[in-house]
Amino acid sequence: MTCWYEGPLTAFDTETTGVDVETDRIVSAAVVVQDAPGSRPRVRRWLVNPGVPVPEGATAVHGLTDEHLRRSGRWPAPVMHEIVRELAEQSAAGRPLVVMNAPFDLTLLDRELRRHRASSLDHWFEGVPLRVLDPRVLDKYLDRYRKGRRTLTDLCAHYEVELQGAHEAAADALASLEVVRAIGRRFATRMERLTPAELHTLQGGWHAAQARGLQAWFARSGSDEVVDQSWPLRPELPAEAA
Repeated sequence: MTCWYEGPLTAFDTETTGVDVETDRIVSAAVVVQDAPGSRPRVRRWLVNPGVPVPEGATAVHGLTDEHLRRSGRWPAPVMHEIVRELAEQSAAGRPLVVMNAPFDLTLLDRELRRHRASSLDHWFEGVPLRVLDPRVLDKYLDRYRKGRRTLTDLCAHYEVELQGAHEAAADALASLEVVRAIGRRFATRMERLTPAELHTLQGGWHAAQARGLQAWFARSGSDEVVDQSWPLRPELPAEAA
């Protein structure tokens, strides 16, 4: 029987105007589907005119300028609908969804759906099982004592995954997918008996524990930064806090 990390996987990634999931916007996104290791991936891309200025710092990361997005990007409402419909269809087909740092990308998509479609991510997955595989959470749990950063670039270097064109949504999505396969193979004795559904549930607890550890480190450092323990989606803020 084929292990989940050798079977079909879907990956999702975004590029954005910034790092605040409550206020920033998606400017590009990609969904990558691969049926087996080494098979040719199927890629779907979106370019979005967010309707707000793109900070220079964000452009420096992903290279997408206001001018280019105004000229070539589409309005957010139809794009968000197409993205979430694609993710729901992939999940309904039984393909686990790979998302690096899922609480960022999935929460941002949820907020865009609420902003432009009067909808939500939960609404689309009420009858469809969402099974997320987050390489960041998996790696931190399975190799918790390894020192160093754990960005996608770092994980690609550690697991010997080629990353061509970092900070381009499709390239990052494909690299995240390949990292998850590499994690599965490296820790096969611990991973092969678990189903994606079981891993989805387990990662919620693993992420919460990792967040508590980071929160304790911030406290010892004198920082008042708050670490959200929710995974793979952060709850909607109350209206007065938004």
